[in-house]
Amino acid sequence: MKTRTKRTFSTLMAAITLILCMSVCTACGKTQENANIEGELTDILAQIYEAADLDSETKEAMAERYMSDVLTEDNAALFLGTSEVSYTEGIVSVPLMNVIPYQCVLLRVNPDDVDSVKTLLLENADLNKWICVSADKAEAESIGDLVLFVMGEENVADAIVASFKALK
Repeated sequence: MKTRTKRTFSTLMAAITLILCMSVCTACGKTQENANIEGELTDILAQIYEAADLDSETKEAMAERYMSDVLTEDNAALFLGTSEVSYTEGIVSVPLMNVIPYQCVLLRVNPDDVDSVKTLLLENADLNKWICVSADKAEAESIGDLVLFVMGEENVADAIVASFKALK
């Protein structure tokens, strides 16, 4: 009888350990997914551009011929497609010459508003806002309280989004 009790107790302890382990792993995953990326938005954008899987000519252009600017009440609607987006901090990166259909926006938002901000950005994205050129796609992604909104050629937008997601 003692052996049977020991075996039952061991099995029960193993099951409890497994359940606790799964709970901790799930909690850690949720924490990581919702973790905020700390730092200045300009530094974060520089990291995204540096790590993006793009040809050297495009990366050089982004480093040397794209300007970054702070989003303000006066220019936000131009880059966000609407003045309804609520954010606490934002920057935009665009080519100095607008024959390239591209813009990249980083926003810090209230964590409770992340999904609604992404939806609002995509609903108001104007892929034809440039003269004589159009973007292929618009994407909005988030990590914690940081939202990335990018419009451009498909391969460039995809590379920027992938680089952003790798910051997790």
